Parts: sequence; structure tokens; C-alpha cells
Amino acid sequence: MTSTTPKKGDLLIAEPAIIGDVSFNRSIVLLADHSEEGSIGFILNKPLEYTIKDLIPEVEAAFKVYNGGPVEQDNLYFIHKVPNLIPNSIEISLGIFWGGDFKKAAELITDNTISENDIRFFLGYSGWDANQLENELKANSWVVSENIYKKKIIEKDYASFWKEKMLELGGEYSIWSNAPENPNYN
Repeated sequence: MTSTTPKKGDLLIAEPAIIGDVSFNRSIVLLADHSEEGSIGFILNKPLEYTIKDLIPEVEAAFKVYNGGPVEQDNLYFIHKVPNLIPNSIEISLGIFWGGDFKKAAELITDNTISENDIRFFLGYSGWDANQLENELKANSWVVSENIYKKKIIEKDYASFWKEKMLELGGEYSIWSNAPENPNYN
């Protein structure tokens, strides 16, 4: 289920060859937007040491916060699957939505109406200027994959996600699935 042409809602899987890239080593990025002007996405599998309560004390929850990417890391972003509860959301695809009324989202979390399986928070995002992502694809930095998980992507276990995708890709990728994250540990 791989493609060479990314579209909004696809996953970008970091090629094993980009080892050493601190931001994207073993990353899986959900493309929230992709057009001729550029692309925006969120790294799904890089949890930070923070919870949402650490960053927004009035939100009574210990939901993990993820490193969304190297751009604007002082800003908080979120994706979710409850547009009927969070107004002003933008559909990415397949039942996944980006942003919306943060105050309403905070209320819904605090009163336990939505759970960590409904929403995921990110500090920063991953961004590419016009043609930048296409050039990285030509340089074999990424594999484009359809989001087969649809809105359940928010619930995916981050710890084994990249390894799982390497095994799914098969062939030479399978070998990389068991390699240590830092080659110096080998």
C-alpha cells in the first residue's frame, strides 16, 4: 500500500537511511495537508516527557504530548476523531480532524467526555516548502504509505509503530526492523 505521490491523510515512513536525522529518525508522519504550496504533518511516534496538564494546567488530564516536528515547537497542535464535539475542526481524511475550538476540547477532556484515544497533542509540526517533500522522496528519505488505520491511527502504540511498518514493507526493510535505534549500540 505504498505510493510515490503523497496526499493529505497519507503516512510518511522515515527510510532507515536517514539515521542521524534527530527530528525524523524512525518517524512516522501523518500528512495533515499536502498541496503545490507545501506540506504539513505531525510525527505520530515521538512522545515527549510532557502531558497536556504540564503545558495547560487547567486541563485535568495526563494525556501524552508528542513531538510533532521541528517547526514552531512552542505551539501546541492537536488531531482528533470527534468533530461532532469539537467545532471548527478541519478534516484531514478518513475521520481524522485537525484542530478546532481548543477551549471546547479542554472542557471535553476535563469532564471525561473524550479520552486519549480520541485526541492526540503535538508540540510543533513537520513542514515542507513547495517541492521540498517531493525532493526528499526522490532522495529516498521517505516511503509514502496509505493510512490503513483510518481514524484509529490516533490510538496506535507509538513504541513499535516504525518497526511494524518496516515489517509490513518487507524485503530489505525487514532487516532494519530489528536494528538498534542508535547504530553505535550494535
